[in-house]
Amino acid sequence: MLQSSLKTIFVCSLFLNSPAFGQEQSKEHPLAPALKMANESLAVLNRVQDYECQFTRREFVNNKLVTQQTVFRLRHQPFSVYLKFIDPAPGREVLYVAGQNQGKLLAHEASGLSSLVGTVSLAVNSPKVMAETRHPITQAGMKNLIQLVIAQWELESKYGEVDVKFYPNAKIGGADCEVVEVSHPRPRKQFPYHLTRVFFEKTTRLPVRVENYGFPAAPGQKAPLLEEYTYTSIKVNNGFKDIDFDRNNPKYSF
Repeated sequence: MLQSSLKTIFVCSLFLNSPAFGQEQSKEHPLAPALKMANESLAVLNRVQDYECQFTRREFVNNKLVTQQTVFRLRHQPFSVYLKFIDPAPGREVLYVAGQNQGKLLAHEASGLSSLVGTVSLAVNSPKVMAETRHPITQAGMKNLIQLVIAQWELESKYGEVDVKFYPNAKIGGADCEVVEVSHPRPRKQFPYHLTRVFFEKTTRLPVRVENYGFPAAPGQKAPLLEEYTYTSIKVNNGFKDIDFDRNNPKYSF
């Protein structure tokens, strides 16, 4: 019995120390390098106090693709957002500051009958607001966006059926970018999207575009775009003050 036990221990030792077993144990999940890039980008954003940019949003909402372009200003502390629409509804302004206005956003139209109403106060998740977007304004900005991507990829890194591709020579406008593309071959409850692409600007490492696609309705069909967020002409650390997110700012029309 002793000899048999020694033989068993010897065989197990050979197996545990075999190259194949070591490779299997140390094999990195395909999402590990993508998560590393995303966390490095988040670290950059943690050093950004505020920024201004042009923000282009495309989202599939209520069975239609909504496209909006805005001038976008954001301050991280306290979390503050100012939007001025370029297209559609040019001149529309939206303002949100965490801890103010009972947690609601302020908005007004620049033309049409709605402009006669003046500034209105709306809950961030009210049906009127969510009729044009998939996410409330409290989730706006690059930092919130990359945090959502990180949380998604951390969950997905617990599973298989994940294909990750890297494209080192992409562009957004005139900005050189690296792209991470994560896809899944078939729908699973743990995969909210069929495909996600994240564009990291090479110099700043900022996440300047995120694309999310749904699963095709049938094999061979095109994956539908669910949401796409693009940040261009970014200027960081402008030293924005409270007045830059104040409805009484004389440059605004609230």
